[in-house]
Amino acid sequence: MAIDERKKRILTTHVGSLPRPEELSALLFAKMMRRPYDSSALATAMLGAVGEIIKKQVALGIDIVSDGEQSKPSFQIYAVERLSGLESIKVQGGHRRTRENTAFPSFYKDGAHSGTQPQAFACTGPITYVGNAILQTDLNNLKAALGGLNPADVFVPSVSPSSCAGLMENRYYKSDEEHVFAVAEAMRTEYEAIVAAGFQVQIDDPRLAMHYMLNPDTTVAETRAWITRRIEALNYALRNIPPERVRHHTCYGINMGPRASDIEMKHLADLIVTIRAGFYSFEMANPRHEHEWNVWEHVKLPEGKVLIPGCITHASVIIEHPELVAQRIVRLAKLVGRENVIAGSDCGFASTLQPGLPPEIEPEIVWAKFHSLVAGARRATSELWP
Repeated sequence: MAIDERKKRILTTHVGSLPRPEELSALLFAKMMRRPYDSSALATAMLGAVGEIIKKQVALGIDIVSDGEQSKPSFQIYAVERLSGLESIKVQGGHRRTRENTAFPSFYKDGAHSGTQPQAFACTGPITYVGNAILQTDLNNLKAALGGLNPADVFVPSVSPSSCAGLMENRYYKSDEEHVFAVAEAMRTEYEAIVAAGFQVQIDDPRLAMHYMLNPDTTVAETRAWITRRIEALNYALRNIPPERVRHHTCYGINMGPRASDIEMKHLADLIVTIRAGFYSFEMANPRHEHEWNVWEHVKLPEGKVLIPGCITHASVIIEHPELVAQRIVRLAKLVGRENVIAGSDCGFASTLQPGLPPEIEPEIVWAKFHSLVAGARRATSELWP
């Protein structure tokens, strides 16, 4: 991380996933559904897409960039082909009961929203990391895309132990704790390889914030205890990595929904800052969470740590005005210090893989949002460095 740059201006970044070309989405969808596809065409499309998405970010003025998760069908399902000990299982019908779909049954007519999908995999044996070759291809594609470009830093998203464990039924380990620590030990290989390649690793950890919503019979106190144990597993996986090379991202998963059952940041912030990371990314740009900037009046940000608040959101197609983006940055920066804030997004903006299904936010709107993010960061810089 260009520390000196943070002392001069507000840098910009995002969460990781960005729109993909339709051709790439179609090939990834065919692979995921185990349908015939041209593997060489997929490799070529991925390399080209990463190159274009890096150029797009740099051209827009995004300072800290990623590969856009161009090779991943989702932020978590990609891990299935990188871990041993998993088997496909028959998907059960229906959707998980949550605080969200219980409170708003008319809106969620079929019960479906983030985290409610039936599990399609089970852990039936020891979990180990077997995705080295796939990961190396991603890292090589990213290095090739960066040729001749000089962003402030580059990050690679990787799924958290909690979110990864949530993909599967545990049919092998004696307890959920043993299971999540096994996942943590396996994913450690990926985390360390990303950093060894010269990139920051971003831990994608929505399950941390979503647990309360997904478990309607759980209290806040019980949720905090669950989060504390999951942070222990994550810190175990990060034990060999310098915190300044780690970003942690959590969010609430549900995109365009009521969101009234999200756990409040006041119950999360003091736990999040115990994670072995140098940067903490969280939602702050949608109406359910924008007021929570003032949590940092009461929760002390540890020395040397940096906040990455969402200043544009995936939960609305409305394009944020740069002045609003600037206001969001400035009020938080005045609490924790201007050098301790990087402007980001609430969550990712990846296109849907399924052919014919439009994305929740069209790419033209995504890029307009990023334009506002960059413009807002410049306005905030002018105010914070007069």
